[in-house]
Amino acid sequence: MTTATDSPVHTEDTPFALSHLDALEAESVHIFREVAGEFERPVILFSGGKDSIVMLHLALKAFAPAPVPFSLLHVDTGHNFPEVIAYRDRVVAEHGLRLHVAHVQDFIDDGRLRERPDGTRNPLQTVPLLDAIESNRFDAVFGGGRRDEEKARAKERVFSLRDEFGAWDPRRQRPELWSLYNGRHAVGEHVRVFPLSNWTELDVWQYIEREGIELPEIYYAHERDVFSRNGMWLTAGEWGGPKENEPVQRRLIRYRTVGDMSCTGAVDSDATDIQAVIAEIAASRLTERGATRADDKLSEAAMEDRKREGYF
Repeated sequence: MTTATDSPVHTEDTPFALSHLDALEAESVHIFREVAGEFERPVILFSGGKDSIVMLHLALKAFAPAPVPFSLLHVDTGHNFPEVIAYRDRVVAEHGLRLHVAHVQDFIDDGRLRERPDGTRNPLQTVPLLDAIESNRFDAVFGGGRRDEEKARAKERVFSLRDEFGAWDPRRQRPELWSLYNGRHAVGEHVRVFPLSNWTELDVWQYIEREGIELPEIYYAHERDVFSRNGMWLTAGEWGGPKENEPVQRRLIRYRTVGDMSCTGAVDSDATDIQAVIAEIAASRLTERGATRADDKLSEAAMEDRKREGYF
């Protein structure tokens, strides 16, 4: 008979103790495998940003040594950072993955979308995204959204049901008890899946350090031509910036998040390696989107409004 005093005691020094990164990794791997078992045509949204890079790394782990049983999807605004696109193509080739690319420019050319006066194309991604989901009959779409990023994402489920128009309705979301996920959906509907929901920006960077994951160089401090608009440093480029009254400066900056060049702001930084980036994030009091995304500043409910229209 075993008594309480006979029970083994596990400490941080024993192989049975999981770190918080181990626990997050295990949860994400479980989510990938759950989707593989419940859905017929999943796809991973992959832009070459840090969250989608970590998500792909976890998917590779979840099914190793077999290949990842999902293809990738990127909604290309045409205003991407060249370093990120080069990284995306290199990773796809390295792992022998299939990449679907939905081009915003194609929808502008055929009249289904119109350029915005401010030049940004980030809000224009929704229509190409929903078109790609419908035409390829994807029933589960992995996204790299995290709850710590923004208040609309904070209340989203791991399995987020979208209706036949791709819209998100908070009232239709299902309870998620423990690690039980409900993937049932009607014909025409699909589910957005967020394996990194419970991760923070700091968790992501600590995991990148632990796993030795390569990132595009724009995540580290470098010199770049930028100009100031609405309190953010934007990259000078062919997308429509800067205006005549927006002088270009050469500054030492890095990017905390990567999206459309026209709405993704850089931060002043001298963090040239991952340890310095982690220290910088640990000291920050602003979320990455709150500090660097112009598209989230359109209104108090900008993200939620876009999600109701079918955004990521």
